[in-house]
Amino acid sequence: MSTMITDRTYRIARENTQAMIIDVQERLTPHIYDYENIVKKTVTLIKGLQALDVPIMLNEQYKKGLGDTIPEIREILEESNSKSFEKVTFSACDNDDSWHHLAQQNRSIVLLFGAEAHVCVMQTALDLLDNGMQPVIIGDAVGSRFPYDKKQAIRRIRRAGGVISTVESILFELCRSSKDPAFKTISNLIK
Repeated sequence: MSTMITDRTYRIARENTQAMIIDVQERLTPHIYDYENIVKKTVTLIKGLQALDVPIMLNEQYKKGLGDTIPEIREILEESNSKSFEKVTFSACDNDDSWHHLAQQNRSIVLLFGAEAHVCVMQTALDLLDNGMQPVIIGDAVGSRFPYDKKQAIRRIRRAGGVISTVESILFELCRSSKDPAFKTISNLIK
């Protein structure tokens, strides 16, 4: 058997990863299907990413209309590891400040989670792909008001080249080993 060499890697490496929370806001979140579980998964994901020291950026859509990010999320974001941006565009990549911050991180893999899967999450994912970056949708931490919209968005993102993962899967992939100092924290979060 011969070894094939490609310039594409399929593993998601911590040092090349950043995260983006999209529109988990007070006036939108309660309308998202199964939002209680999505919020719970999102909190777990954020805490795990913080233990892994993965940069996190927060995007908020038109705060005057949709309100602030829900308290459960805002309270756990660490200022040293996260930046916040308001946007009126659906794609976070269409917001100059968000895009510049994202590009300056020099990390080509972007974990995406939040709402709504078929609008802001999907459009951001497609723009990341168009700009040579790899979006990773955290499927159990994204939502839409209607399950069918989420399902179709995930399908379209996957066909376009996006990767779909889950909170538990991505945290352990970024951790890579039970010898990693973050392993115990992540293991306790997942329980």
